Amino acid sequence: MEITTASRQLNTPDGKMELYEARPKDGGPYPAIIVLQEAFGLNPHIKDVTERVAREGYVAASPELYYREPERVFAYTDLQKAMPVMNRLQDPKVMEDIGAAIAHLKSQSTVKGGSIGMTGFCLGGRYTYLTAAHYNKDIKAAVCFYGGGIPMGNPSPLSRTGEIQCPIYLFFGAKDALIPQEHVEQVRKALTDQKKNFLLHVYPDVGHGFVCDARPSYNPEAAKDAWEKFKSFFAQHLK
Repeated sequence: MEITTASRQLNTPDGKMELYEARPKDGGPYPAIIVLQEAFGLNPHIKDVTERVAREGYVAASPELYYREPERVFAYTDLQKAMPVMNRLQDPKVMEDIGAAIAHLKSQSTVKGGSIGMTGFCLGGRYTYLTAAHYNKDIKAAVCFYGGGIPMGNPSPLSRTGEIQCPIYLFFGAKDALIPQEHVEQVRKALTDQKKNFLLHVYPDVGHGFVCDARPSYNPEAAKDAWEKFKSFFAQHLK
C-alpha cells in the first residue's frame, strides 16, 4: 500500500511535541495505531516501523517523548547517554503527551476515531501497557514488545492492570538481560487474575530488542513471527 509521511507539531502543556505520521495515500478513513519509541528516541528504526504499520492500512503516529530534552535521539551503542534522559520521563507527563496524540488522531477525518490501537518497544512497551489502562475508553487494542519496568514505578503500570479494557498482546525474550523473567510472570499473573483478554508470548532463545534490525540482538525468525502475530491481532481488533 502506498503511503505518505509527515512530521507534525502538537501542542502540549510543556511546548511543541513532534509527531511522526505515516498514512495510506488514499483518503480512508482508516483505523489508527500509535507507535511508541524505545529508550533511544524517535529514531530511524521507529520511523520505519511507523511506515510499516501504515502500509498495513492504518494511520500510524509516533510521538517524540523526549521533546523536552536538548538531545533526543541516541545511537544503539549509547545506552549510557540514553538512560538519564529516559529516567527523567514522568508517567503523568507522558500520559498527557499520548493524550495529545490521541486527540490529534480523533480529530482527523481520515481516522476511524473509535478504532485506535497502541504499540511500543522497550520503554514504549511499558508506556503502551500504562496507556491501555489510562486511556481505556480510547485504546481498543494494544501490543507491547519487550516492555521493561511494567511492575516498576509508583504507581506502576502493573498496579493499574484492572483498568485495562482492551485486548492486549505482549512479546518477551527469555534471554532478555534487561527484563527479569520474574517481571514477565508478574505481568502474566496480574492479567490472569484480573481476567483480562490477553496473549503473552516468550521467545525462548532471544534477548532484548529482537525485532530491531539495527541492533545486535535482532532475531529475524522471532521478528518475523511477532510481526505476523502483530498484524493479525490488530486486523482482528481494529479493522
